Amino acid sequence: LRNVVSSALTVRFLTRRFIGEYGDIESIYSHTDRIEGREISFNIWDSLCPQNGEVEGHISDRQLQWADGFILVYSICDRASFNVVRQQVQRIQQAKSKFPGAHPIIIVGNKRDLQHRRTVSSEEGRLLALSTDCGFFEISVAETYHEVQLVFHELLDLIREARALKKGAAGIKGIVRSMSAVFGRKRTE
Repeated sequence: LRNVVSSALTVRFLTRRFIGEYGDIESIYSHTDRIEGREISFNIWDSLCPQNGEVEGHISDRQLQWADGFILVYSICDRASFNVVRQQVQRIQQAKSKFPGAHPIIIVGNKRDLQHRRTVSSEEGRLLALSTDCGFFEISVAETYHEVQLVFHELLDLIREARALKKGAAGIKGIVRSMSAVFGRKRTE
């Protein structure tokens, strides 16, 4: 399972610890997690965040070919990061013709613990996710590991669903997944 994500979320998932500062290094990590009694191997491409509006090409063709799914993270305290995520979603969805196959996307609004600095509403994040058929979570990477784990496990579920549909799984008309209103939206596939 391969994902492209950002540093704070990645490190929290890998180590259960929160580290607030990161260098400008792209890395690929491997992590094994036990889910429903099975060992699942995650390969995570921790990509650099674009600086000063550098969005064009931020998600490379190589990443699009490599990844099974994407977790796109913005800060609820930074409108520019939200706009970057909006453009990244468009880039991934436009690339579908070039790189066939489903690339499930989860949009994550981070820093829910900093409500007093919020510049992007929860509603805006949910609407972006709904309008682009993406999953959505609003979390605090700093405050809790469990929310981070939920994001990765949800992406795993979405990738499994996409693969099952790609294989033409007979009888699957739809899969209903329900997330609590605090963490996401109701998702009907």
